[in-house]
Amino acid sequence: MTDIIEAYLKKVLQQQEQVEIRRSEIAQLFDCVPSQINYVINTRFTIQRGYLVESKRGGGGYIRIIKVQVLDDLDMLNTMIEIIGKSISEKEAKSVVQKLYEEDIVSKREAKLMLVAMDKSLYTGDRLLDNRLRANLLKSMLANLKYEEPKKRKADNS
Repeated sequence: MTDIIEAYLKKVLQQQEQVEIRRSEIAQLFDCVPSQINYVINTRFTIQRGYLVESKRGGGGYIRIIKVQVLDDLDMLNTMIEIIGKSISEKEAKSVVQKLYEEDIVSKREAKLMLVAMDKSLYTGDRLLDNRLRANLLKSMLANLKYEEPKKRKADNS
């Protein structure tokens, strides 16, 4: 069900840069509980995946999903470094790498290597420490990509 709701919202977002929805209306459309709509929005429409979500609660409340428009690779890398901050979970890190791959900023091979480096099996088991280490490693990788020659990297992506 979550995949169907996600696909519906993404289809709407292909036609317009943002969509405003009412949680209860979408839940009724898909015959599910409103909390399932929350789940889809909170897990599938994150900043790491290229979306901003705004919401207003109450009687006239809404949820607005905006597809982020990034101007170029450098802009995307800077945005991702900022998003990562001081700590990032394995799941969030994988979303960042996936977005970079989808936007052709990293090659399939680079993405695979980055995903291996984000895997929890390589860390200490202390969630807070691991999330900080993962953030530092991922930010370092992205910073390194910022200073590569774009033409060379693009040619390697083929």
